[in-house]
Amino acid sequence: MRIAIIYMIAIVGAETVTVVGDPILGVSFHVAILVALLLHSALADRIPSSHRKLVLSLALVPLVRILSLTMPLVDIPEILWFPLIYTPLIAAAFMTMRTLGYGMGDICLSLRLRPVQLAVALTGFGFGVAEYLILRPEPAVYQLSLQEVWLPALMYFAFVGFGEELIFRGVLQRTAGDAFGVWGIVFTSFLFAILYMGYLSWIDVVLVFAIALFFGWVVKRTGSLAGVTLSHGISNIMLYLILPFLF
Repeated sequence: MRIAIIYMIAIVGAETVTVVGDPILGVSFHVAILVALLLHSALADRIPSSHRKLVLSLALVPLVRILSLTMPLVDIPEILWFPLIYTPLIAAAFMTMRTLGYGMGDICLSLRLRPVQLAVALTGFGFGVAEYLILRPEPAVYQLSLQEVWLPALMYFAFVGFGEELIFRGVLQRTAGDAFGVWGIVFTSFLFAILYMGYLSWIDVVLVFAIALFFGWVVKRTGSLAGVTLSHGISNIMLYLILPFLF
């Protein structure tokens, strides 16, 4: 589907401008792409249904960047940033799901913890270590204690892990899979990795792409977001809350 590739290239361009150029201009490009996607999905009656659904779900990608950069967070405690950014994103994902006529099972929204899901969750420890060795971020809390860590850890699970997996491995992977077949996982993983350009490390982008491919394969095989959501949350907890105090 050429139009989806064109939109993907446009998103890559907008993200590049945002990261290495002018963030305001980059966000403006993302807004333009978002409007184009919404209009295209509403007016494109001649394209196949699976392609129209993919176009609409793609609108979630620029929305991630728009909300992350335009929320007025300056005077708000960092712990509240995640619910403020991800609550509207999660709501948008559910609205998109409903508009597309999908049920919970269609986007693998099953949170039953079978043994295989717990095994997938454990991969988050390794992913967190690998990404920390690349990025070496500052800790997101003042000290490594239960009192400091428990609430940010909950935020990483409930908002970052669940929100991003719902959007990418849930809604977007379903529509991309219907349009591209097995290549839908690659398409979705690439878009997910591109949003990590802001860390200014191509090694990290490659690592995130590989992790996204693994997550996509797991969801395809198991039909559940549970394991990858937990793995995603654990990797962020390791990256920002634990490992900075151990190295």
